[in-house]
Amino acid sequence: MSMFNLLSATEFYNVGIIDKEWQGLIGVLLAVVLGFAIGFERKLRFKEAGIRTHTIVCFGAAIMMVVSKYGFDGLEADVSRVAAQIVSGVGFLGAGIIMFRGQKMHGLTTAAGVWATAGIGMACGAGMYIFATGGTVILIFIQCLLHLNIKPFRAKQHYKIKISFINTTNESLVIKQIFEVKNFNSLTIERTGDKLLYHAMLNTDKEYSSQVLNKIMETHTFILTLERCDDV
Repeated sequence: MSMFNLLSATEFYNVGIIDKEWQGLIGVLLAVVLGFAIGFERKLRFKEAGIRTHTIVCFGAAIMMVVSKYGFDGLEADVSRVAAQIVSGVGFLGAGIIMFRGQKMHGLTTAAGVWATAGIGMACGAGMYIFATGGTVILIFIQCLLHLNIKPFRAKQHYKIKISFINTTNESLVIKQIFEVKNFNSLTIERTGDKLLYHAMLNTDKEYSSQVLNKIMETHTFILTLERCDDV
């Protein structure tokens, strides 16, 4: 091969590499825009992960996808392994968002959103711009739809009531009927003289105000104490 042909091949190769880098840069920039849009919706709802987290996750996933796609041309390497590690790596990040407050778990939806945002970034890095944009619109639509205050999407609330009462005949059945529960939680039974004193926790999906609880105690004198303790 002549020197001229060799130079022409080299120039052609360099031009090809430059074109791929520009294409990858476009994907990364789109990932930043889409990650910002997803994070902005999360920020409006005061979630644990907002604009910066979603933007950087989407950006980082796109960067790694571009490297996976173009960085190993001509090498005997499984380029899909980089993309696979993105999924597991973002999973660790999402686990850090999930936390317990009292007896409730928070951050699951945000963690799932971060994980999905990484998928958007991967699509951008792979050059699937229409798919990535459409996926972002669908993701934001789902987040907004499921936050509507309508019954099918409303999270079911659970309330805890601590109760102490004297059980001589069928008072325990009366308690279950009043609060519409099937069983007692953390039940302890104490004998005082010829009476049995029951201490129990009730889990119910109905919210009882202090006025209602006082009225129940006044109506049923065998109830000694009745206390709301939702955070127990």
